[in-house]
Amino acid sequence: MTTNIAINGMGRIGRMVLRIALKNEDLNVVAINASYPPETIAHLINYDTTHGAYDLKVEPTDNGIKVNQQEIKLVSDRNPERLPWQSLGIDVVIEATGKFNHGDKAEAHIAAGAKKVLLTGPSKGGHVQMIVKGVNDDRLDVEKYDIFSNASCTTNCIGPVAKVLNDRFGIQNGLMTTVHAITNDQNNIDNPHKDLRRARSCNESIIPTSTGAAKALKEVLPELEGKLHGMALRVPTKNVSLVDLVVDLDTDVTVDQVNQAFKDHDLNGVISTEDAPLVSMDYNTNPHSAIIDTQSTMVMGENKVKIIAWYDNEWGYSNRVVEVAAYIGQLLKNDIAAVVN
Repeated sequence: MTTNIAINGMGRIGRMVLRIALKNEDLNVVAINASYPPETIAHLINYDTTHGAYDLKVEPTDNGIKVNQQEIKLVSDRNPERLPWQSLGIDVVIEATGKFNHGDKAEAHIAAGAKKVLLTGPSKGGHVQMIVKGVNDDRLDVEKYDIFSNASCTTNCIGPVAKVLNDRFGIQNGLMTTVHAITNDQNNIDNPHKDLRRARSCNESIIPTSTGAAKALKEVLPELEGKLHGMALRVPTKNVSLVDLVVDLDTDVTVDQVNQAFKDHDLNGVISTEDAPLVSMDYNTNPHSAIIDTQSTMVMGENKVKIIAWYDNEWGYSNRVVEVAAYIGQLLKNDIAAVVN
């Protein structure tokens, strides 16, 4: 039994999620909510500067878009309480606008008739369960929560990496830096921004800024609370980022032992390893949450370890969104089946 989903927002993540979800047999994309016309949506899904042309043909219709004879309804309403989720039978709304990432605001989708909501970013508060696949998805609770957060792309990278290191060797403490491609909350040219460094042109500078990824880890790996801290460097590349993680371990290790730990524990396909000397664009459209650059692993002394983990901050993250949405749907169906039986 497939899960009926709707996607609220057709920005970078919303469109990547749609591309991926259309090929997921467990999901049925029923509707999208966006403020621009079907012709624009279809064009931007068919052709993407970063990820190339889509291999399915998306066509505009009078009421939305069509993919392989499948009709997807387009709704255009900025107030989620007015969206027709009840009449459309929506099981899970993927909230991809970034404007309703507080649990109280996301509840508007529930009021409109959706059963569950998945945020494509960290929650800003409210009764929300944060899920990182490979880390705590086994604790996803559809009975206790209506709103879920897929965390951030960076948390989806560092979370599985930290879990493997902590489970295998134990983490005493550490610092992380994410070297992150530009995003659309930065300015192309200098303009006002609440973060004065992000006010500067993203195309001309390496921009130090904050990241909540290390802090967010406590929600999915509570045993690491207070043990990791970090920052971000925004760099003028269009896609693909990396996490530079330095940790002190409880156990003495070698480079080979560290790399082997990641090869042995892929956390259900979330982590990959790469032995070749690749660069960022080689990881474009890579579906993993974290790809360990084995040539860059270092050990200082006996227990200080440096890890470089690459991630496609758009495509890898969007794959996790789709997978978590499908899992939420599966748990919903299981609950219904249990009640019926």
